[in-house]
Amino acid sequence: MINIAVFTFNLFGENTYVLYDETGEAVLVDPGNYGREENERLAEFIQQEKLKPVLIANTHAHVDHVLGVAYAKNRWGIPFALHRTEETVLRSVKVYAPHYGYPAYEEPEIEQWLEEGQTVKFGNSSLDILFVPGHAPGHVAFYSAEDKMLIAGDVLFRESIGRTDLPGGSHPTLLRSIREKFFVLPDDTLVYPGHGPATTIGYEKRHNPFF
Repeated sequence: MINIAVFTFNLFGENTYVLYDETGEAVLVDPGNYGREENERLAEFIQQEKLKPVLIANTHAHVDHVLGVAYAKNRWGIPFALHRTEETVLRSVKVYAPHYGYPAYEEPEIEQWLEEGQTVKFGNSSLDILFVPGHAPGHVAFYSAEDKMLIAGDVLFRESIGRTDLPGGSHPTLLRSIREKFFVLPDDTLVYPGHGPATTIGYEKRHNPFF
């Protein structure tokens, strides 16, 4: 069974997720921690729960989702995985991060590519990779049918959707991603977004004003 811990980090209120199971192995999804206090919050939880991080897997590479990647790589000596199409997005972060108040941002290297149809494995658990562009060109999501949960990144929020006015964004593409990849999942699937509270697929199909 996959356990989920959420931390809300940085000035953007970004949700960083730690996914782990009974083996203690863990995957860090979208580490947005920045600065000593946030770094320590994340590290203390992992230490207290006696977890063994094995991978950093990002839904996409906008600044608020990658601020803590270099710290996590250095702290736990683990690889960073991203969709190939997001590499250009990642490389641009160092240019604009200081303008958003993050002058100490450190650009991480990518060790693994995430591709739809593959899985992210840790301990006794696995996550299916879904390719869901629209908010970002190489955006992916992580889905567990067994645990009825979806890490959605900035694609779908409670009663909202991700913005599409950033480079590589596309409103029609985002809506198609949600309809074809998310709304075909069971209604009781828990959706953990990149910002804000969790929701369910069924709730969004009924109440999301964009649909």
